[in-house]
Amino acid sequence: MATSFKKTLITAPKIIKDKTTPDGLYWKNLENPITVKEYGAITDIDFCQVKPHNFAVTNSMRVQIYGGQSSQVIGTVSRFKDVAYSGSYRRDGKLLVAGTEDKFIKLFNPDTRSLLRTFKGHEGPVHVTKFLEDQFRIISGSNDKTVRVWDIPTEKEIHVYNEHKDYIRDGVSSRSSQDIFLTGGYDHCVKLWDARTEESVLTVNHGCPVESVLMFPNGGIFLSAGGNAVKVWDALAGGKLLATLTNHHKTVTSLCFCSNFQRFMSASLDKHVKVHDVASYQVVHTLSYPGPILSHGVSPDDELLVVGMADKMLSIQRRKKSTSDKPEQAQHTRSSRLRGHGNMARSFVPGKSDAVFELKRREILAPYDKHLKSFSHSKALDAALQRRYRIGAPEVTVSIMQELIRRGHIRAALSGRDDQSLQGILVFIHKNLSNPSFMGTLIDVFNLILDIYGMPALINSGPLETQLVKLKELISTEVRLMTGVQQIMGSLDLLFTAADNQTPPALPTGDGTLERKKQDSSSSHMEVDSPSKGQEQLADTNETVPLLHSIGSLAEPQPQVRSPTSRPTPLIRLNDVSK
Repeated sequence: MATSFKKTLITAPKIIKDKTTPDGLYWKNLENPITVKEYGAITDIDFCQVKPHNFAVTNSMRVQIYGGQSSQVIGTVSRFKDVAYSGSYRRDGKLLVAGTEDKFIKLFNPDTRSLLRTFKGHEGPVHVTKFLEDQFRIISGSNDKTVRVWDIPTEKEIHVYNEHKDYIRDGVSSRSSQDIFLTGGYDHCVKLWDARTEESVLTVNHGCPVESVLMFPNGGIFLSAGGNAVKVWDALAGGKLLATLTNHHKTVTSLCFCSNFQRFMSASLDKHVKVHDVASYQVVHTLSYPGPILSHGVSPDDELLVVGMADKMLSIQRRKKSTSDKPEQAQHTRSSRLRGHGNMARSFVPGKSDAVFELKRREILAPYDKHLKSFSHSKALDAALQRRYRIGAPEVTVSIMQELIRRGHIRAALSGRDDQSLQGILVFIHKNLSNPSFMGTLIDVFNLILDIYGMPALINSGPLETQLVKLKELISTEVRLMTGVQQIMGSLDLLFTAADNQTPPALPTGDGTLERKKQDSSSSHMEVDSPSKGQEQLADTNETVPLLHSIGSLAEPQPQVRSPTSRPTPLIRLNDVSK
């Protein structure tokens, strides 16, 4: 019994796409940003924890209050004689505190914008002002290198801490304790304080000036940002370093939590905001902005993302409204309508006594499949070389060539062609040879053309000679490219090997001498005289590399590094083109 004809399987080239993750979809579901030009660099952004989650934007000599629903300015606190810093809400949203360049701390009613308290005592600009968890005390940090605790009702100073050796740049209070808070400064130190004691309870060294600090709600783990690194510390383990995150390439300026404390964000002067998983500390998404970022904040419900930049620009993005219910509702309505019209064919189940006949629809074949079905191989190749395929869908043409190779009739399909037909094939090869998905098949076809017609006959034809010269130039370019890739791989391999073989630190022995850890002899030295491992790996794992090197060896002299174990590959013979 004859079998039915199977259509030619068209293999589309592989397209590398960005991996779609739940976090990526979540943070891409934001509306286009609303951009506002402020009066100065935006140094601080703080969200009110009470709905509608208004947010305070500190810049120049004012604190702008934006509505959480309207994203518009609903009030301006401008009772400052100099630059304002660190505008922060109290947890209940009824008070707002800010520091100033003229050494004062000012307390406001955010609804009426009236000045309620002025705290005096610092001898330098106050860059840090936060409320403690009990809501009746304020902590402050200043360029005078002191951390101070203030009592709101009496407007008096409670504690003065002088342990920092440089400017203090950020602070945060613990959510789990009324007395615990954290500060970081340009002395590279992050200090954990207890307002019931006269000195810090923990100090860790970040290694560079600290720009921002963040504490987890339970108070056991905290983060510090400075330089291009974010470091994670365990306070309960005495300040043990848990992780160092170096995903930014410029100074990290701001940290904040999002997604109900399951993620945290870091912003940097490199114009990126990166979202990290709190469990693995891996970056799960990256947001890009047009300018260096100084501050950012996320509303408690993740509905608003606000970013402040050094060029005075404020970016406000709101989460898109969900429309997931609408398709389901439409589908439900459509199903009800179909049931109402008696659509029984969709739900009919035949009985045991019913004879079931399968309806066979006539299969529509493409022109090249029709020729293959009738064993007209040359016509099948001509059909696949039509303009709509060779330009619009080259994978169809290559798939037909692969099918002819599989059937063993590619030589017959290529034989007996005139110069115009051969020129079309050579033009197609030249245009698609650089595609890694097509390279192997096209090289086999080109080698077969050289075997059938011979190099002298092809050179005697002007148009064909021109195409051969273009192919030679393309191959030479590919050879140079792959040679450069091999050199880079070799250099990287040397760097990785050197990093793996670093001498371990000396360890004290029982007799007081120093003894180094023994290393495996197989990894304690580098073979400088032999080809680098990276070049050998590239030659073994990527068949295209030795193939292009063999092409280059005939096209023009090129330095090459070949693995002795690589298998032989077909060659393109272009020696006679230059004759």
